[in-house]
Amino acid sequence: MRRWSLAGQMLVLQLLVVAVTAAGGAVLALLQAHELLQEEAGATATAVAVSVAASPDVLEALGEPDPSVRLQPYAQRARAATGVDFITIMKTDGTRYTHPNEAEIGRRFLGHIEPALRGRTFTETYTGTLGASKRAVTPVMAGGQVRALVSAGITIDRISARLRDQLAWGGLIVALALGLGAAGTWLVTARLRRQTHGLGPVELGRIHEHHDAVLHTVREGLLLVGRDGTLTLCNDAARLLLGLPSDAEGRHVRELGLNLGLGMEAGLEAGMDAVPAGDEERVHLVGDRVLAVNSAASRLGTVVTVRDHTELQALTGQLDAERGFAESLRSAAHEAANRLHTVITLVELGRTEQAVALGTAELRAAQELTDRVVGAVREPVLAALLLGKSAEAAERGAELVITRDSELDDPGLDARELVTIVGNLIDNAIDAAGRVEVHLSAGEREVLIRVSDDGPGLTGTDAFEKGWTTKGDGRGLGLALVGQAVRRLGGTIGVEGSTFTVRLPKP
Repeated sequence: MRRWSLAGQMLVLQLLVVAVTAAGGAVLALLQAHELLQEEAGATATAVAVSVAASPDVLEALGEPDPSVRLQPYAQRARAATGVDFITIMKTDGTRYTHPNEAEIGRRFLGHIEPALRGRTFTETYTGTLGASKRAVTPVMAGGQVRALVSAGITIDRISARLRDQLAWGGLIVALALGLGAAGTWLVTARLRRQTHGLGPVELGRIHEHHDAVLHTVREGLLLVGRDGTLTLCNDAARLLLGLPSDAEGRHVRELGLNLGLGMEAGLEAGMDAVPAGDEERVHLVGDRVLAVNSAASRLGTVVTVRDHTELQALTGQLDAERGFAESLRSAAHEAANRLHTVITLVELGRTEQAVALGTAELRAAQELTDRVVGAVREPVLAALLLGKSAEAAERGAELVITRDSELDDPGLDARELVTIVGNLIDNAIDAAGRVEVHLSAGEREVLIRVSDDGPGLTGTDAFEKGWTTKGDGRGLGLALVGQAVRRLGGTIGVEGSTFTVRLPKP
């Protein structure tokens, strides 16, 4: 059996609440109306009884031998004029002078008269000859003495009839309230059904648990920035990658220092409508991490995904160095093949002396480069990098020179970090100049790396922040990676013109 949706359950509950509220209101209104009608009947009866008791005609009639002759017509006229059901004028012992039913004249009044005999007007509900009634009893005073009593009343049946009339109108009002409440409830439920897609509480709870588990276990960082610039959602990976505090959600991105180069600041000024769609993945340096960032505009604001590329970027740099070295070997092999063919051709032409001289010169040049690099740098990965970069520089029409005073044994530093630092500095220098000099040495406490070229150099620019470049859009990550690697090794880097100096402490 299919469980009720959350919207269906809300509809039933709200209808019950509306029905109970309306019924409770109707009952309270009925009780209040009954009480008010009782009070109104008592007040009317009291006013009529007091008026009759104060009439001079009543006092005059009481002095006659048969007071009923004058009092009965008077009481009937007063009853018709005031709308009460009876007016009874009686002796102090309760014997009636008047009554709507003339057969009851001369009989005893049914009800209490003791307070009236003491000169006090009072009301009560009592069952008499006309049935239960709300009545008032008051004394007729003459010379400070109670001469007679007057009672006026309205029957309970008449009060109930008026209550039934009001109950009909009240029922109509309750029905209208129920109808309006049901219509409003149905509209709210329809909206809720659209928003919850007809799912029940169990399904919604399960979906929330699944989404929460996925959100906090994925390795990619996820942020949702509202249209007003408030960070509304941030998972655990994003907090770790961006160094966000635990209370980041609900705070403004400017307060958190979030920009990530996404144009987010401009987007905030325009209500987040100017944020780029994020079709292109962008690489940014945040602290010691290389992050790949995507952003996309949504109905709720801007969705930003962040992935950690630190390890991948380091491996990519090392792979580029190995690829460059392999390419250099290929080029060297190709050039060696050309010269070998030349030597063979000279031998075939009988010019052996020239063949020997050419071969010896080539061997000497290659050996001198290898000996100089290997003799100066005894860290194998770094030596291979320098040989590869030398061949790459030669292919690109540049010259890479290892200074004669360079001497570097195994410094005990991470080879991948050294490849990142030296390789990117050399690449930057080759791009900017024709001659590049590299100096590598190690003292007792630190390793010195110096790369200089004959290019124009830098002029007051922070080259180690991502985005600085002289090579056009999409470049400028190399020097930033150098600065990052130097910071990870606890070293310092300085630039003076076209000379970059790196100092790394020995472990």
